[in-house]
Amino acid sequence: MEPSTPPSSPAIQFSNVSLHASSGRALVEGLNFEVGRGETLVLLGRSGSGKTTTLKLINCLLEPTSGKIVVDGKPAAEWDAIKLRRHIGYVIQETGLFPHFTVEGNVGLVPRLERWPEERTQARVRELLAVVGLDPDVYARRYPRELSGGQRQRVGVARALAADPPIVLMDEPFGALDPITRAELQREFAALAGRLGKTIVFVTHDIREAFLLASRIGLFKDGRLVEMATVPEFRESDDPEARAFMDSLG
Repeated sequence: MEPSTPPSSPAIQFSNVSLHASSGRALVEGLNFEVGRGETLVLLGRSGSGKTTTLKLINCLLEPTSGKIVVDGKPAAEWDAIKLRRHIGYVIQETGLFPHFTVEGNVGLVPRLERWPEERTQARVRELLAVVGLDPDVYARRYPRELSGGQRQRVGVARALAADPPIVLMDEPFGALDPITRAELQREFAALAGRLGKTIVFVTHDIREAFLLASRIGLFKDGRLVEMATVPEFRESDDPEARAFMDSLG
């Protein structure tokens, strides 16, 4: 059993975290921030700014060169990597669904790996498909190739939530969708995040998406976190990169 954590402690902490490539180039440098329980922290930045690298450091897909990351009160380096990743839901742009599994098989994967009773797994799959707007009687037996892009992304969100993880990481999950579907899923996800109370770290380069979803915005530039602000604070920021993003709104 993982050690309990006081409710008041942050879900995620970065302390002086840096990651250097083998060439010595800093991918991220000197990261210091916390993610509160139940908040949605949006990591905003241009391509190559370090936001996805930061996300992957949380679930140990990458390991820092220096510094310390704490997840639910325990240093990430001390977690068993498999247990840590099952403790954290993860949604990527192309969903990463297994093509040879049905929708039901994809959503139920982690609960089965965690050896949930089959009846409980089936009930959880049906519950989550309904939550993300897919009728389980219609979609549970379909394969990913039989779904639209928006439907596959909904399945990806359901799979990330299946084992009820306290933390969910999302890497530009709606970026590959057409504008109408993307806007629809953004609105639905904003409402869903409010109901679920999960700790969410969400990567995007879209400032409108950040404003819609964020409790706070962490702005990245050249591997550094240059601003951490609520949406109203971000709108008034004097930081040049924040102003550049604001100017992009037209």
